Amino acid sequence: MEATKHTVIDANEAEKLERIAFILKTVAHPMRLGIIHLLEQHPRLSVTDICEMLNSEQSLTSHHLQNMRVKGILSVKREGRSMYYSLKERDVSLIIECLENCQCNM
Repeated sequence: MEATKHTVIDANEAEKLERIAFILKTVAHPMRLGIIHLLEQHPRLSVTDICEMLNSEQSLTSHHLQNMRVKGILSVKREGRSMYYSLKERDVSLIIECLENCQCNM
C-alpha cells in the first residue's frame, strides 16, 4: 500500500492565505465590489461620485467606504468638504480579477 503525500504549508504561505481570506471577507458585498471596480477605473473618487455611479444612498455608501478604509483596503483624503477615496491595497484588484476569470460552472 502506497502512503499518500501531504503538502505542508509553510509560515509564509499560511500568512499569504490569511491575507487573501481577510481581503475576500472585507470585500464580500456587491456594493463593496462595485466601489472597488469604480476605483480601478478612476484613481480617486469622492463619496458623491461613487453614490452617483452606483445609484446608492450616501449613508450606506459611506458605511461601506469606512469599513474598507478601516481595514486598509482604501485610503481617503479630505479636500475641503469632500472626501476622496482611492485603492490602498492593490492586491485586492488581482484577487478579484482571478475570481472574475474563474472557469467554474455556476
